[in-house]
Amino acid sequence: MASSSSSSSSSLLLFLSLLLLLPYITSSNIITIPISHLPKNPHPDPYQHLSYLANSSLKRARHLKNPQSTPPHTNTKTPLFSNSYGGYSIPLSFGTPPQTLPFTMDTGSDLIWFPCSKNYQCINCSTYPNTAKIKSFIPNLSSSSKLLACLNPKCALLHQKIQCPDCKLGSKNCTRGCPLYIIVYGSGTTSGIPLSETLHLPTQRVPDFLVGCSVRSTHQPAVGIAGLGRGPASLPAQLAVKKFSYCLLSRLFDDTNKSSSLVLVGGKDSVKKTKGVSYTPFVKNPEVPNKPFSTYYYVGLRRINVGGQRVKIPYRYLRPDKNGSGGTIVDSGTTFTLMAPEVFEPVAGELEKQMKGYKRAEEAETLTTLRPCYNFSGIETPEFPNVTFHFKGGAEMALPLENYVVRAGGKVLCFTIQSDNGPIISSGPSIILGSSQMQNYHVEYDLQNERFGFKQQECN
Repeated sequence: MASSSSSSSSSLLLFLSLLLLLPYITSSNIITIPISHLPKNPHPDPYQHLSYLANSSLKRARHLKNPQSTPPHTNTKTPLFSNSYGGYSIPLSFGTPPQTLPFTMDTGSDLIWFPCSKNYQCINCSTYPNTAKIKSFIPNLSSSSKLLACLNPKCALLHQKIQCPDCKLGSKNCTRGCPLYIIVYGSGTTSGIPLSETLHLPTQRVPDFLVGCSVRSTHQPAVGIAGLGRGPASLPAQLAVKKFSYCLLSRLFDDTNKSSSLVLVGGKDSVKKTKGVSYTPFVKNPEVPNKPFSTYYYVGLRRINVGGQRVKIPYRYLRPDKNGSGGTIVDSGTTFTLMAPEVFEPVAGELEKQMKGYKRAEEAETLTTLRPCYNFSGIETPEFPNVTFHFKGGAEMALPLENYVVRAGGKVLCFTIQSDNGPIISSGPSIILGSSQMQNYHVEYDLQNERFGFKQQECN
């Protein structure tokens, strides 16, 4: 790595070796980034594939409900691609000269991190067997890579209660670096070194950007993660954007070269309402010590209708209380929508009631852990009742069939809203709206006006 001095370069190399052994914005107002894809390698068995997605969603939900704390703009557009592991990814370029890598887009976390160095260790990180070799960022090839100092304000974005022993504010002799980070996700962890790097966007060059140089991960997709949550280290926060939006491709286009876009908006453009978009206000995040619920995007889901019938859901599950229990969040990192049992059972019960004339596929339910599943052999046009989410402010999301039903092989179809199997009283959101339910929707996070917007449209 070529940093500001040969000594800092040597320090970083030593730091990396030891560990392995154990807003600047241009005048442009809109940045558009493609939401990008990974090499195709889906599981050949559709039941096992769905079981993997369901299990991943469940692990993710349990983490979001009971997260573990880590230890002590302008408009941009980028391509967005869907992947067989259930996520959506974008390409970002860091370093001088730029190195471009794929990142899973995640609205439920903050830090942006990439697999780092030639010795990056990833334990059980293959999405499927024989996943393509993981592409890593190589700090030695970048002249703009710098270790983040402990007294650097950006270190405090990652470690809120940072302490820098032997360092005094303004001291020029303090050589202590920003502490290592450890991030816990639903399915695994990642750990590494905070870096200051240059981020290259389609219309901007952003120096001194906080990014994580992860040297060890467990149970992660074979890419880094781009956090778009509400915390200060997220991509929107560091770019000081006022609004961002994306359109999620249908899962039919998993691992293809088709893409949609992630759009980051700043300046006067952020004030405007988007034509045809329905808005609902963000709900105030619960303030619970040692529980980073402040990262999530809470929305006011008020009721759910199945086939025109209102499902009776206890109100306490629809609104977060002071302890962080209840409420609804939107999370691009969760594939299938998850509900607390007290919410899921009435919803699934109403669906089953209205479909009692169809044959249940119990074997598919066992193999995929999704329910209910139905076998429509011999039926030309199977019908499911409509599922509609009603939000505070009058916004309604009437889900297309493909957003809440998936083919499990042959003529078997399964409901892709699932129970999180948690206890009756649990911390964290009761409902997590996943990416499958947002397919072919323009989804907008209006940070300036504190509202969430959506409209149905073809994303390809």
